[in-house]
Parts: sequence; structure tokens; C-alpha cells
Amino acid sequence: MTGRLSPTAIRSLSVLIGLAAWEIYGRAIHTVIFAYPSQIGRAFAELTRTGELWFYLRGSLVVLALGLALAIAIGIPVGVVMARGATVEYALEPYINALYATPTVALIPLIVLWAGFQVKAKVILVFLFCVFPVLINTYQGVKHTDAKLLEVARSFCAGEWSMWRDLMVPSAAPYILAGIRLGIGRGLVGMIVAEFYTAITGLGYMIVQYANNFRTDRLFVPIVVLMILGVGLTSLLRRIERSVAPWLHVAQQE
Repeated sequence: MTGRLSPTAIRSLSVLIGLAAWEIYGRAIHTVIFAYPSQIGRAFAELTRTGELWFYLRGSLVVLALGLALAIAIGIPVGVVMARGATVEYALEPYINALYATPTVALIPLIVLWAGFQVKAKVILVFLFCVFPVLINTYQGVKHTDAKLLEVARSFCAGEWSMWRDLMVPSAAPYILAGIRLGIGRGLVGMIVAEFYTAITGLGYMIVQYANNFRTDRLFVPIVVLMILGVGLTSLLRRIERSVAPWLHVAQQE
């Protein structure tokens, strides 16, 4: 069957079968606390028409974008510097290991005390959720740069900055993009957790509000939006990875 149907067709058929089973089961049990796809679709249309969904989604996207951008801007340079400088690596390693091993949720009361309940605290939380996959993957990517390529660059008298720009960062690009993909997933979690525990706004507010009112059809709307957002951003990063490092996908196909 896989020889006749494309991977896209198989995925689409699988999703349609799952939605159909969900719809049939939901209509059969007919309970207030279980919503099925047609109900969720009507709720999605209603929340979109009134502008409520876009209003709360916009607030969440601002927090996610700021936290992720900060994680990328800090995580990549720090990862490169750690990989290239043993002194910096030994100095920062205890802090990074300690923060990475500590559940970020446990830091929320402290962050709220320091930064308050508004956007600043939420951005800090999203940053903490995102930064470690980016930093660690960048570090590993630079560390795994081919030693022969480094030797050739040195033989041509390439400077440190030139090797960073022309060799190490391009070589580590697949690792970096994989770290950003992981960071996006963790960032979405951090965004919702931040909205639960700080000022309740954004999609997190919608989830809490409709859960408390037993409106499961509307409760599923922000959950589905988060799912689409995560899949869409991850797919975008995969496309960028194919253009940055096409040789990896050629090797996988072979």
C-alpha cells in the first residue's frame, strides 16, 4: 500500500480516520464534558468571528516570539564560545547543568517575585524553557566539527572569527536548527505554564476559563491552535534545515 500512496496521502488518511472515529464516539456517548470535532469546529468559527481567539492568540505569540528570539540570540553565541574555549566551558558548565536539571516550573514563584506578573516574567519563563536545547545543540554541533576541516582552515592561516563564520557555524547549522525545533516545543509549554501561573492572559487564559465553565468545545480551540502552531513552526524549521544542509537529507534517502 505504501508503494501506491504517497506519504502525504497516508498521513491525511490516518488523520481523517482518527477524526471520524472521534466524531462517532463523541456523538455516541453524548456527554457535556466530551467534545467532538464538529462541535470544536463550530466553537472555533464562533471565537474567530467574535475576535476573541485572535485577541488572546496575539498576546501569546508576542511572549513566545520574544522568549524564543532571546533564547536564540543568547544560546547560539554562548554555545559556540563554550565549544571553542575550555575556560569558558568549565566556568559556565556548573550553572548550565544546575539550571537545566532544575524543573523550570519550580522557579516560577521566584521569577514572579523578581519580575512581576506581566509580560516580562512570561518572557523570562519562555526563555528558560527554550534556551538550553539551543545552547546544548550548538555546543555539540561546534564540538563535532570535522577536525580535518579545522586543520585545513588553520593551514590557510584562517583567523578564529573566520573559522566561526565560514566553517564552524555552517557545520553546526543542522544541530542548531534541531535545537531550535526542540526549543519551540518547550517554548510552547513554557508559554502556557507562564500564562497559568502569572497574569492569566493569552491562550492559557482561554484554557482555564473554559475548563472552569465546562465548555469543552471551546476549551479544545486553544489546544488545537497550539498543536497547529507547534507543527507549523517545526515544519518551517525542517524546510530551512533542508535548504541549509541538503546533504543530510540526501544521505538519509540513500
